[in-house]
Amino acid sequence: MSAAWVVSDSWTMTRRELAHWGRRPVQMVVGLVFPVMLLLMFGFLIGGGRGIDGEYVEFLVPGMLALTMAFGLEATMTAVTQDLGKGVIDRFRAMPMSSAAVLVGRSAADMLQSAVGLAVLAGVGLLLGWRPHGSPAATLAAFALLLLLRFAMLWIGIFLGMVAGRPELVQAVQILVWPVGFLSNAFATPEAMPGWLGTVVEWNPLSATATAVRDLFGNPAAAPPSWAADHAALLAVAWPLLLLAIFFPSAVGRFRGLSK
Repeated sequence: MSAAWVVSDSWTMTRRELAHWGRRPVQMVVGLVFPVMLLLMFGFLIGGGRGIDGEYVEFLVPGMLALTMAFGLEATMTAVTQDLGKGVIDRFRAMPMSSAAVLVGRSAADMLQSAVGLAVLAGVGLLLGWRPHGSPAATLAAFALLLLLRFAMLWIGIFLGMVAGRPELVQAVQILVWPVGFLSNAFATPEAMPGWLGTVVEWNPLSATATAVRDLFGNPAAAPPSWAADHAALLAVAWPLLLLAIFFPSAVGRFRGLSK
């Protein structure tokens, strides 16, 4: 099997996923609008900022950008379980095409959608007064860390989608995703929490990415000095790579075993 064949088949599968955007525009729009609603709700209706130096919106926007990357897991799971339930993946596996193209196409389309979502949410943040104060290189590095987290969450979603097998079981995962997402420093600094809870929050992979991108954007800090806060950039790379090391081969292995 040549590399050109894999790339060609993967691009075909990516175009298939992108075509769904036009056929299901409401789902696409909801996916883009929901994070904006959360940003507006926490920024203006619920409020916050206890223990934060500076404007709360400059603290909140990077946290919301990181949180959005984690919440994308559910959409990936739903798409995978729908394809499994309709027998789409089985039909692709029976065709003379690269088996890797199915997963590569899924991941490529999801990453494109995530990039669009980041751009939309960042644009709304700019309208609300958020500003990245770091250099252009630091700003690009921050967005790269956000997409790295999304890439890791994407493969968790692919694996869990194949394990679940049915869209109804995605709801069970949602029950876990939301607490993990909110048990982070996306909305509040660990200083404002009980000691034990603040420690848990500091070591949340989502918190590492949020803290690292705040540093790169030059926005208010999310945590008091600690090892996790001082090495947030390292953890923002290490956590996603660790998750990828676990779930990427697990997803590939599960995919190969679907027909057995």
